[in-house]
Amino acid sequence: MDTGFIGGLIGGVLGLLGGAVGTYFSIKNTAGPRERMFMVQVAIVAWIGVSAFVLGLLMLPQPYNFLLWVPYGIALPLGIVWSNRRQRMIRSEEEASAVGKSRLR
Repeated sequence: MDTGFIGGLIGGVLGLLGGAVGTYFSIKNTAGPRERMFMVQVAIVAWIGVSAFVLGLLMLPQPYNFLLWVPYGIALPLGIVWSNRRQRMIRSEEEASAVGKSRLR
């Protein structure tokens, strides 16, 4: 085993752990059931998308595998912006619904 292999292995494990911790806290810090369900769906899509990207990088021959960075570099930021906006909208709807229910009491 050389240092490059060990570094790649440690980096991969740390990346997976970071993704798992980020996913856990993204779901845990939701304010209501609709928001939580949305975050679970976003997490599943994100994990599948990133896994497909990494598999594509590993399976396609060089230099073609680097072309995968173009759609990934476009889709990832757009997906983040969209999901953040949608999450804020769901959270505000849930808060408004909670305020409406508390007024009825």
